[in-house]
Amino acid sequence: MDIPKDGAGHTPAPDRPDRAHRRPEGVSDETVEALGALSKALETTERARGHLYGFHQLTGTADLQLDEAVELLRKAGHPEWADKVHAEILGRNVIPGHWTFQIVEAYDATYHQPFTHLAREAVNQLAQGRDHLYEAEMKEARRTAGHPAHTARPAADGSDRPG
Repeated sequence: MDIPKDGAGHTPAPDRPDRAHRRPEGVSDETVEALGALSKALETTERARGHLYGFHQLTGTADLQLDEAVELLRKAGHPEWADKVHAEILGRNVIPGHWTFQIVEAYDATYHQPFTHLAREAVNQLAQGRDHLYEAEMKEARRTAGHPAHTARPAADGSDRPG
């Protein structure tokens, strides 16, 4: 039976984090903390981006729902109001020159993508590409060694047993 090896060709300890989640030699506590803060900030932008997509979808849904409102206003005998809603609100820009998809695209191109690339570059240059070191070390500090629900990583077979 073959014993699994980590990326460096070593047999991993059965209940240690995998190589990708162990601090490279020479990386300081301060660097791990700084990369953790950078990662946390990026995660916050992911949440903001999700809210932006929610805004985009809700606004688009509201615009499509206006079709029914216009139709019902006509059926109710208020064609002038149907025309007013259709002309003034249906298909309207949410900010000058922009529908919500354009806001999402601008956010992605101007802020999110550059932030994502910079964070990846920092991890690659300062921690040999090893992501989430802060969290991995926090997990090690907080887990109960030997407890079956506190293993360092998933087992090779996908079970909860350390592997």
